[in-house]
Amino acid sequence: MIVVSAAIAAAFALPGCAPSGYNSSDYGAQPAANEVAATPGAEPTDGPTPGATPGAEADDGADEGADAPELSEDEVTTELKATKVKRMGETVQNQDGKVLYRFDKDKVKPEVASNCNGDCAKIWPPAVINKGEKPKLEGVDPELVGTVEREDGTLQLTLDKWPLYTYIGDKEPGQWKGQNVAATWFVVTPEGKKNLTCLPAVSKPVAPPSDDEEGSGDSGGDAGSDSGGSDYSY
Repeated sequence: MIVVSAAIAAAFALPGCAPSGYNSSDYGAQPAANEVAATPGAEPTDGPTPGATPGAEADDGADEGADAPELSEDEVTTELKATKVKRMGETVQNQDGKVLYRFDKDKVKPEVASNCNGDCAKIWPPAVINKGEKPKLEGVDPELVGTVEREDGTLQLTLDKWPLYTYIGDKEPGQWKGQNVAATWFVVTPEGKKNLTCLPAVSKPVAPPSDDEEGSGDSGGDAGSDSGGSDYSY
């Protein structure tokens, strides 16, 4: 009887796990609430590296970002805000209310590195900042916030060493349709951890925007759908 009751409770819980604007075609299956599965290539522990200072980069010297290009106000992340959203709970959002994510294929040890470049960065825009600037923080420990130099020389914000990104599939503030995309992308908590409160079925990311669409802000497909039939692994 206990097993049956648990199954019934889980069945009712599933719809409540879906993100704002949820559509079953976005994910291909009903979300599995609180399911925690091992992700190939993921870090063995989600805690800070022993002996390391949280938020401090292993190679965060004075020369980091010395040759970084100057970014416009529209390109930089000026705020990191701890914000609770329905069904997911704790998130970190930027000044536009966009939910931020972390990527399992990034590295945090022995050195921090962002491994999302090229088309990946078009789908998952990195949260970048100009050298010498700091984002306004709300509900986020400044000791956990750092930067890492990207492949193109820009400085990307990190939280507990994990590089931060938004997702072009999120069309409205507070949306989190990037959760569990490719089984490697997860909503980040104010502590830099993965928020696994709701874990929809693994889905494919939207297609990267074409050159024409980049300037218009059109993502080139519906959030969460496999646009164009291409198999993007990021």
